[in-house]
Amino acid sequence: MDVGRRVVLAAALGGLLVGCSESGKSASPTTTAPPAPAAARPMPADPDPSRTAGPPPAGPTRAEIVARYGRQAPTGWGLEVPGSLSRLPGTAKVAALTFDACGGKGGSEYDKALVDFLRERSIPATLFVNSRWVDENLSTLRQLAADPLFEIGNHGTRHLPLSVSGRSAYGIPGTKDAGEVYDEICGNRAKLTEVLGRPPRFFRSGTAYCDDVAARIVTDVGERFAGFHVNADGGATFTPEQVRKAMRGVRPGSVVIGHMNHPRGGTAAGIRLAVPELLQQGYTFVRLSDAAKS
Repeated sequence: MDVGRRVVLAAALGGLLVGCSESGKSASPTTTAPPAPAAARPMPADPDPSRTAGPPPAGPTRAEIVARYGRQAPTGWGLEVPGSLSRLPGTAKVAALTFDACGGKGGSEYDKALVDFLRERSIPATLFVNSRWVDENLSTLRQLAADPLFEIGNHGTRHLPLSVSGRSAYGIPGTKDAGEVYDEICGNRAKLTEVLGRPPRFFRSGTAYCDDVAARIVTDVGERFAGFHVNADGGATFTPEQVRKAMRGVRPGSVVIGHMNHPRGGTAAGIRLAVPELLQQGYTFVRLSDAAKS
């Protein structure tokens, strides 16, 4: 078991995505200044062609998904499912930073310091946003989506574990059947498509748990399930030094998960410590779509 995987498992035992829980006080969205013009920063290599606006491709209807998967029983459940993306292809020193914005009572804020650092160092990232966070931070989302450093991923409609049989994770009940899986994916997919002008390419469920049947539904509607290899902030509970230590588990191809909805946590300060160390080691960073062509 490598260092990155040990980091993931240790964080899971302690409450992997506490930062996405329903506990805590709801916060008002932070007002942010418009980002610097994109031309002032280098465009990431191999820009994502899906940024071109246009009508979203036709996909299966809810009824078709229910007919196709309504009677199928899952055989796997966890943080990794067949076809998920938790490691990038190849052996080069390349890693992908991903940050979740879960919304709801547990976190509808915006970690501007984290995003400002990424912009200062021209570090690309994939940002997974939930419908609840979008509703509270629509203008911020539009700014982030317009920045070529970032791509926007789908973090679900109600922030539920993705299951066709009602499995729970961390005390959060999952979707109950194939129809609810479709709703969890496609409710937010439709919202993001309206904002972005095209559908998102990647999906990560609330808590990051999924079963194998639900993962096939993700694929059928046109997205890919995004897992992770290194848990950088323990659900936004880590101190800056803990984030720095967790990031030492990054290996070639690591997909890193953190949070961008807890500005009072240690994520931003820890990433500010860790990323320069990785750059000195020869690592580069990409958005998921820059490395995953499938």
